[in-house]
Amino acid sequence: MSKKVRANKALDRDLKSRTYFEGAAAEQKRQLLAPSLAFAFILISGLVVTAVLGWNAQSIIIIFAAAIGAYMALNIGANDVANNVGPAVGANAVTMLGALIIAAIFETAGALIAGGDVVGTISKGIIDPKLVSHPPTFIWAMFAALLAAALWVNLATWVGAPVSTTHSIVGGVMGAGIMAAGLTAVNWPKMAQIAASWVISPLLGGIIAALFLWLIKSQVSDKDDKIGAANRWVPLLVAIMAGAFATYLSIKGIKKIIKIDLQTALIIGLVALGLCYLIVKPLIRRQSEGMENTKKSIRELFKIPLICAAALLSFAHGANDVANAVGPLAAIVHTVEAGEVVAKVSIPLWVMGIGAFGLSFGLLLFGPKLIRMVGEKITKLNPLRAYCVALSAAITVIIASWLALPVSSTHIAVGAVFGVGFFREFHWRMTANKKDVIALKEKEIVKADTKKRVHRKLVRRSHFLTIIAAWVITVPAAAILSGSLFVLLNSLFS
Repeated sequence: MSKKVRANKALDRDLKSRTYFEGAAAEQKRQLLAPSLAFAFILISGLVVTAVLGWNAQSIIIIFAAAIGAYMALNIGANDVANNVGPAVGANAVTMLGALIIAAIFETAGALIAGGDVVGTISKGIIDPKLVSHPPTFIWAMFAALLAAALWVNLATWVGAPVSTTHSIVGGVMGAGIMAAGLTAVNWPKMAQIAASWVISPLLGGIIAALFLWLIKSQVSDKDDKIGAANRWVPLLVAIMAGAFATYLSIKGIKKIIKIDLQTALIIGLVALGLCYLIVKPLIRRQSEGMENTKKSIRELFKIPLICAAALLSFAHGANDVANAVGPLAAIVHTVEAGEVVAKVSIPLWVMGIGAFGLSFGLLLFGPKLIRMVGEKITKLNPLRAYCVALSAAITVIIASWLALPVSSTHIAVGAVFGVGFFREFHWRMTANKKDVIALKEKEIVKADTKKRVHRKLVRRSHFLTIIAAWVITVPAAAILSGSLFVLLNSLFS
């Protein structure tokens, strides 16, 4: 081999090595970009509050609390919002970028336009404020609760488990309250209701989603005349969605503008249902003209309603959940400024702004991971199945409000995804012919090198078990973390 050839080969190796290292460096920079921007947002939030309040002994606590509140808002965006848009992305009804934009706009709008202007400072009566009436003690308890909830949600996002941010806050408040005033400070009947919601929320969401999927399959997609069946049923299903969301938003989404009781909300929902049916029926008829008589055509009819459902879910989530998440921050601000502990406080506009914009930034920077988990990795979704998930989420919240049950929107949405997946497994077992079953068994026997009985699994069990475990330990984990932080903060600063 000539010296020239050897030199060229050595040069090629050097260039390949350099290209590899440059690619690795670029990838590392991309990985560091999101955390850097998140840190910048937290820092800017603190600086804005400093500019508004000035730098003095009283405002220092508020400034640091605002930074922790911004951190919490980022984590809500990274974790909680995936439930609203994840199914639409998984069904390919909208791109990841489109989903991020829709969610960011509607979550922010929901928080700023219709977010609650008054919240319970101790998270819906979990702790009796009379037993934590010493202002410094209360401040550090809320500080610990907010930081603990943010850290837990951050950990859950890193693991890839969608958890309830409201339950994280509840656990944080409970843990700090116990360390501040003992076990008697906790409203245990309320905690029992919340524990029951761990089971009720996902089960109810899963059952309702599975029932709608069964209805659509039996009455539309499995019929011989699919287009004719779609013209009869799709307008009604879209109208049910409109009625459900009108009721949902009336109960949960516009309480800052006007408070509406359940009966009035149901009337509003029925009116919306009727109007939507009259509007959508001719539109579906025109859209279905010339379509092939296939299941793929039926799925296309659900894409636009699914995108609308994702936007409405995002608006309602921003209106209802962001206020709960920044409640401890509002409590700290009021207690520092007024020097007293009260059961309910108003949320200052700048506090709601931190919650709303932090949520959007968290979604844009870190949201894709959980969106893919909810939309793609639990079970395979298409527009029809994802529509059932969205419809179930709205209806389940209405039923829970009627029964006065505290439920988690996260548990409902993810439970609905599980319900759709397990229904698909059940339906396949009931309808599969012998050839399909034999083929599956042969495939699984080769894969597992065993002759044990096999079933077609359309829900990934590993993700299922991880998410369930995260749900179960959210409140106690946040409580233990919060209690530890409270002891540390109280000993250092009180």
